[in-house]
Amino acid sequence: MDTLLLSRQDIEQVISMRDVVETVENTFRGMGDGTVVNPTKAALDLGEGAPWPPYQGFMNAMPAYVGWLDSAGLKWVGGFRGNVKVGLPFISALTMLIDPRNGRFLAVMDGALITNLRTGAQAAVPLKRLHGARTIRIGLYGAGAQGRTATRALAEVFHIEALKVYDVRRDAAEQFARDLQPVVQGSISVVDAPEQAAESDAVVCVTTARDKFLRYDWIRPGMTVLALGSYQECEDALVLKADKIIVDHVEQCLHRGALRDVYAAGQLGERDLHATIGEIVAGKKPGRTSPTERILCVPLGTGAMDIAVATVAYRRALERGLGKRFAFA
Repeated sequence: MDTLLLSRQDIEQVISMRDVVETVENTFRGMGDGTVVNPTKAALDLGEGAPWPPYQGFMNAMPAYVGWLDSAGLKWVGGFRGNVKVGLPFISALTMLIDPRNGRFLAVMDGALITNLRTGAQAAVPLKRLHGARTIRIGLYGAGAQGRTATRALAEVFHIEALKVYDVRRDAAEQFARDLQPVVQGSISVVDAPEQAAESDAVVCVTTARDKFLRYDWIRPGMTVLALGSYQECEDALVLKADKIIVDHVEQCLHRGALRDVYAAGQLGERDLHATIGEIVAGKKPGRTSPTERILCVPLGTGAMDIAVATVAYRRALERGLGKRFAFA
């Protein structure tokens, strides 16, 4: 009845970005064919949006069952804006895995690394089906941990001809360019204004912005916008004028992230969504059908992706004898 405890260092030894991209793709397929069970996130606001308590943070509980791995679990994850000032990471997360046949706790592990890895893969998997070529130019907003993993994941799928990165902290963007240049086949350039990053084939937003900085006028015909996470980076006009809107989870995406405000205002509903990423990966609905479509893709993030990647890491750690055993009872 022991539970395996796995650290970030343990997980790093057993899983690569290529593994994560493949796992995320298989899990999207499962979401599309109905073999994944993924309830909406349960959110605890610790001052990130609410006036009290004053901690400028939030936590989400994200349960899921992943059929293709016959695995279930829960990720408990959040972000705290004040952490950077005291040298702590923005993301804090733990993941718990159970045996779905009897509820026995199999593993408790660091969830922050997996969160960042699978978030990056969530950009690469849908874009593979929304961009019609192997070569791509990327505009990246946000030079933090998830900007780095998104770049690594995209480099697994595409030949990145050019990557333009914008961050409100130019020093962070410059460090990003130095660190990620070995990963990107083409050039990485730091831009001074956000509109300059949009001079690309696709833009990826991985910021914690509170303002809607991404403008519809910057998005040319044929571009794909990937708005990852729970923030409102896209102006309302971009959402409302997009030729197609694709989401990872309908219920979550209507209440959080890029679509939240226009949905709350009654300007957009479920009928306005073209498809889920899962439906496209499973072949049930088409992705891009015209080279001139402006497509908005919103991979908000689901527990299923975390549980799938965590399960792969757990099973490999078992094989290699990594981690520590602990009897909670």
